[in-house]
Amino acid sequence: MFSGFSPQTIDFMCNLRLNNSKTWFEANKEKFKQDFQVPMKALAQEVFKRISSDYSKYGFNYKVSRIYRDARRVRGGEPYRCNLWFSIEKSCEEWTSTPVFWFELSPDEWSYGLGYYQAKPVTMAKFRARIDHDPSKFEILIAKLEKQDEFLLDGDEYKRKKEAASSKMAAWYNKKSFSLIHKQQNGDELFSPELVDRLVSGYKFLMPFYDYFITLDSDPDPGIS
Repeated sequence: MFSGFSPQTIDFMCNLRLNNSKTWFEANKEKFKQDFQVPMKALAQEVFKRISSDYSKYGFNYKVSRIYRDARRVRGGEPYRCNLWFSIEKSCEEWTSTPVFWFELSPDEWSYGLGYYQAKPVTMAKFRARIDHDPSKFEILIAKLEKQDEFLLDGDEYKRKKEAASSKMAAWYNKKSFSLIHKQQNGDELFSPELVDRLVSGYKFLMPFYDYFITLDSDPDPGIS
């Protein structure tokens, strides 16, 4: 059961950032497990259990990231990540191009939300085509964001702007990929089991957006239809 991270969690991440080597990590491996890995897995399991219980129709799974970087990308650099995250998602071969819920903890801040790691261009084309076909449905959906201050729209934009149906949708219409994200500096909330409630509440708020995005792949290809 998740009882909160600890100041030792933050200390470990900061020290790893300063001493990112196999020698240091192996000497501090037990600290990694107890102060970082164990609470992260406990948080992921507890949040997943509550979300999957309420939204069983999706067949969600969860994943916790590894501390080790991909060996193909190290090339004499830092072999370990200074952050960890978990995701809640549907099983998919290309998880980077499907919407996922996530939580991430780094030495300085934590974040959570819903979004794509890297949406496919065809997915974004389908998204724009759906908005063009039924703009009112999406306007009703994003109106919920105006009444809250937890999540902000984030993501890289196209250099050449695309013309949206309305000014309210322009920010969405011009994203290459996007996420709805909350970020804040590390503090006392990390050390409390109430973090579970915060994440679950946020994910439930975002679920209508997940419903909208997860079905985009089944839309016709706008380049063909």
